[in-house]
Amino acid sequence: MFHATTILAVKKDNHIAIAGDGQVTFGHSVLKSKAKKVRKIFNDKIIVGFAGATADAFTLFDKFNEKLEKYNGNITRASVELAKDWRTDRILRRLEALMIVADKDKIFTISGSGDVIEPDDNIAAIGSGGPYALSAARALMNFSPLSAAEIVREAMNIAADICIFTNKEIEVLEL
Repeated sequence: MFHATTILAVKKDNHIAIAGDGQVTFGHSVLKSKAKKVRKIFNDKIIVGFAGATADAFTLFDKFNEKLEKYNGNITRASVELAKDWRTDRILRRLEALMIVADKDKIFTISGSGDVIEPDDNIAAIGSGGPYALSAARALMNFSPLSAAEIVREAMNIAADICIFTNKEIEVLEL
């Protein structure tokens, strides 16, 4: 399990929102409270969030962006090709991170073991606080009128109350 972050993505009513907390830890110490773990890329048409080692995540950001350029913004194809490279490349397969990527239509979780997972319920979460944020988002999605952005913010706040590796410096990006 990757510690020191929580990333949550929700699609609702043709809107996508991805949130990330700002905490960076090293062992049992907080090194930074306001890190930016979610970013818009590919002319602000795709949002990417990462959990895991920071340098590894930036390497994967770059690789994913290259795949998007190569496949003209096709998020499905770019995700599959990144996962294939990540799993088979001698250097890339040592990277310790997970990614959530989303465009206006789809959300994928990508891992170094070759997984490209599109959630059944339009909600995806990764990181140490991921299970808490996922549970809260599912409840909010089913039993509240909140928007996608409101759901990710509230679910992240709930996760931050439970997970010691997640803080309330939450950044939300929308498509």
